[in-house]
Amino acid sequence: MLRCLNLALLVAYPVAWFAPLMRAGLLPLFGLSEISVMTGLQSLWASDVFLALVVTVFALFAPYLKTIGLALLHWNLLSPRCLPALHVLGKLAMAEIFLIALYITLTKGIGVGRIEVAWGLYLFTACILASIWIGLRTEQKQVNSRIAAESETISQPTPHHSTPKIR
Repeated sequence: MLRCLNLALLVAYPVAWFAPLMRAGLLPLFGLSEISVMTGLQSLWASDVFLALVVTVFALFAPYLKTIGLALLHWNLLSPRCLPALHVLGKLAMAEIFLIALYITLTKGIGVGRIEVAWGLYLFTACILASIWIGLRTEQKQVNSRIAAESETISQPTPHHSTPKIR
């Protein structure tokens, strides 16, 4: 089940990147523009390259690399020792949700513009939370299988070897 959910994230993430996160407008009388991860990144690349690079890492690379890493782990193509690095990638991806929430809060607090949350924000959040859950379950399964393997080796009788006596 974890394999299927994780592979579904490989499709869901790109959809979430292009889906509208919010609709924003300057004044209530004017229409609202849809903002997605991709349109936000396009605007950032034009104005602030460093911030665009940071957001690109958090919004695109971190969650997708973690998902690919978990897929490789589920198909036994990656060592379980890489789980801590995948966990860090998940934390970096969650920082993107914090940035979006902060942006919405600041804009609403100023009171000049109008913002409506769109379905893409929920999809993007669900993708990241699903990825965190899949990562935790995968880690838990790895620990349980390691414990089972260790208890199996302990319960097996060891052959008794007679040691030669030296005189």
